[in-house]
Amino acid sequence: MEHPSTELLSQIGLFRRVIPENRERLALVSHLRQYERGDLVFDEGNPSDFFFIVVKGLVKVFKRAPNGHDRILEIFGPGSLLGAVAAYEARPYPACAAAMEATTCLLTPRPAFFALLEGRPALVRGLLGSLSIRLMELTARLAELTGTTIETCIRIMSRWSKDNVMLTDKDGFLILDRPALEALAEQGY
Repeated sequence: MEHPSTELLSQIGLFRRVIPENRERLALVSHLRQYERGDLVFDEGNPSDFFFIVVKGLVKVFKRAPNGHDRILEIFGPGSLLGAVAAYEARPYPACAAAMEATTCLLTPRPAFFALLEGRPALVRGLLGSLSIRLMELTARLAELTGTTIETCIRIMSRWSKDNVMLTDKDGFLILDRPALEALAEQGY
């Protein structure tokens, strides 16, 4: 299996703020895997043995409906993490992921990733820096979409999080209570 270059890792948003020495360590424990259109990246219920990052191509995350149709939850492109929450918590993947075109993913085994985190505080700081920037970008985008300020968005999302309506995580926003969110939207929030 092909290991990624440190140059490739430096082009992935999550690893941009990681120092070169830690990118080298990460490259040694990670590998690249190619998928053709329609190939499963992982299946719902599979053990979450890897952290996946899309390097090239598109991946759909979906649930299989009883009628045989796929219900697409989201489409991910380059730089996106797949199944990260499941891998972090060692839970089975909650949905399926499949390549929508020729795709390359970076796979990092969960135990190796955690071993690196435990032994390399600078890696943790670099990842946190990158995740913080991503969260600010998502917040700014939400403010732009809703026609408000970043500060107002932060206050509203904080309130929604406390009320278990919406959760902000590294992959974006997770709606926990859709009816409550729809009620808030009707009230003008």
